[in-house]
Amino acid sequence: MKKAVTFGEIMLRLAPPGFLRFSQTNSFDVIYGGGESNVAVSLANYGIDVDFVTRLPENDLGQCALMEMRKRGVGTGHIAFGGDRLGIYFLETGAVSRGSKVVYDRAHSAMAEIKPGMIDWEKVFEGAEWFHWTGITPAISQGAADACIEAVKVAKKKGLTISTDLNYRAKLWKYGGDREAIMTELTSYCDIILGNEEDAEKHFGIKPEGLDITTQGEHVKAEAFLSVCKQMMKKFPNAKKVITTLRGSLSASHNTWAGVLYDGKSMFKSSEYQITHIVDRVGGGDSFMGGLIYGLMTWSNDDQKALDFAVAASCLKHTIKGDANLATVSEVEKLMGGDASGRVSR
Repeated sequence: MKKAVTFGEIMLRLAPPGFLRFSQTNSFDVIYGGGESNVAVSLANYGIDVDFVTRLPENDLGQCALMEMRKRGVGTGHIAFGGDRLGIYFLETGAVSRGSKVVYDRAHSAMAEIKPGMIDWEKVFEGAEWFHWTGITPAISQGAADACIEAVKVAKKKGLTISTDLNYRAKLWKYGGDREAIMTELTSYCDIILGNEEDAEKHFGIKPEGLDITTQGEHVKAEAFLSVCKQMMKKFPNAKKVITTLRGSLSASHNTWAGVLYDGKSMFKSSEYQITHIVDRVGGGDSFMGGLIYGLMTWSNDDQKALDFAVAASCLKHTIKGDANLATVSEVEKLMGGDASGRVSR
């Protein structure tokens, strides 16, 4: 069985029920999730042997997060324990013209206080062929950034395929780390790079040539990102593929969704989906990454199919409450085949 490893923080997500604002609610719905744990859940759901590596506090909330991973079939044998608290984020779900809002409460979490040497990466990567990290992890703390660098160096030495979702987060990177230097070093080890135009600009100063992205409105043209992909490959010669998701936002409830993949020679583009009644868009990019990793591991010589699977998978994620994508391979392939009817399966 193919094996993958992801590394990052899983958090407690607290959200007012439905579309209530923070100031209206008297209760919160509880969900556990995070960028890299969401990718791990997707891969496990698709039948990939996957381990999620993090650091959890030895308390009831840490155990709840651990149980959530185990419930979804994700390996937890290499998780480190220590620290005092689980990171939290509060989510206010937007609708129509009101966007969603996130408030982080993750300072001094168990994962934020991780240090190099706490994870035995040589052991973690035994039998693995893929390692995934995101730009969220090095944004948490210097210790998390150092542990991530430690991980990619061992993964590269052992010959794993390394992927990243650049995931720029404006509300993180508060500890004073040199974001561009850290992300440049980490990304230099990567074979597969996922990022949108904001990620490329904020992390590396790379912009689409001759295009103002803010004027694109509801239809984001794939060709606009060819210059970004070429600039990324020039900066990171180890990269074999650069991928971008194309989200057009008509409102908080209605988005268009597609993706492009550039392999250094050809640009592949997916079909564009109209997601007209979004249930939960949090984790949309993670579900794309999980679908992409599955696709590239399964159809290594068919980038178009891998891309189409990733876009269809993340399209379905927008219909599922919570951080993680719980769509099955057969459901994704059904949508890839053009069946978006949503009819009852009897």
